[in-house]
Amino acid sequence: MTTTEYTALILAGGEGRRMGGVDKGWVMLEGRPLVQHVLAALSTQSHPPSGILISANRTLEAYRALGHPVLCDAGRDAIGPLAGLERGLAKAAGRPLLMVPCDAVSLPPDLATRLLAPLSEGWDVASAEDTQGWQPAFLAVRPGLHASLVRYLENGGRSIRGWLEGLRHCRVAVSPPLPNLNTPEALAAHERARQASDQSP
Repeated sequence: MTTTEYTALILAGGEGRRMGGVDKGWVMLEGRPLVQHVLAALSTQSHPPSGILISANRTLEAYRALGHPVLCDAGRDAIGPLAGLERGLAKAAGRPLLMVPCDAVSLPPDLATRLLAPLSEGWDVASAEDTQGWQPAFLAVRPGLHASLVRYLENGGRSIRGWLEGLRHCRVAVSPPLPNLNTPEALAAHERARQASDQSP
């Protein structure tokens, strides 16, 4: 098991269009906002992060009240998750970075260990793949790649896939499936499944 210190980055800077334009990190699930579920999931990792960053572009005071540094996208428009990742890599300095979205309300307890392990074997980036397919919002990135991402963005690149094509990147199988709560319907289905699981003998 890796003992490397790393920083976790929670991506909460999106527009939440499929959620009706709300700040998704503050959508409620079982009486708590999604971002608090993510913080709890990170704290219960078998290898928890040494620090946590939150990428956000609104509701900033509420995010800051959670007790972690909050990073804004520095005026970059229409870039998507890579804008948050760029800010996270700049702040993480010499540590690997583990990126997760703000709807990652439950995580395999060994997710960090699994994604960080390939970095010690010479890979630049490791991403998660579950039974639903590739999950590019779940990434572990080695130190030293900030300049690479800045160049990619300055040349007009916008997709995670496109940036990864120029790097030593591997996909890591993880289970159980990672949450993808992008719509009210997905959120409701997740809550029903959790309630059914709690009620089963």
